[in-house]
Amino acid sequence: MIILLFRFLIFIAIILLLYTGYKYIMNPKRKLEVAKDKKDFFFLDDPDNIKRNFLLTYKGILFEGEKYLGTTERSFDVVNIIVQAHNPGELKGLERNDLYFLEKEILIHYPYAEVEWKYPLDKLLLNHH
Repeated sequence: MIILLFRFLIFIAIILLLYTGYKYIMNPKRKLEVAKDKKDFFFLDDPDNIKRNFLLTYKGILFEGEKYLGTTERSFDVVNIIVQAHNPGELKGLERNDLYFLEKEILIHYPYAEVEWKYPLDKLLLNHH
């Protein structure tokens, strides 16, 4: 009887361990960190929660976007997004075309939004020589 109970507890522990591992691997924040380390693009957002900012990473730089609700012709929707870099010191090497790519990706998720870039990102868009 004790052996069966011990086997059952081991079985439960293995199931719990597998579930915890699965949750860790599928965690969106972990995916964001992995993409940042690999210098890939990743967009992390909760589109149903207007109060929660979205995060995105590109070329190893972490950006945060603040969403603001407004009215469109037919409904309430996100109409303004302000994007800033978490660590402006990491922006070295970022080009204007990179910002255009990021803006395009943001507009895929929020087509009615106007994207504004906070300092120093706005300076790169203004200085087209």
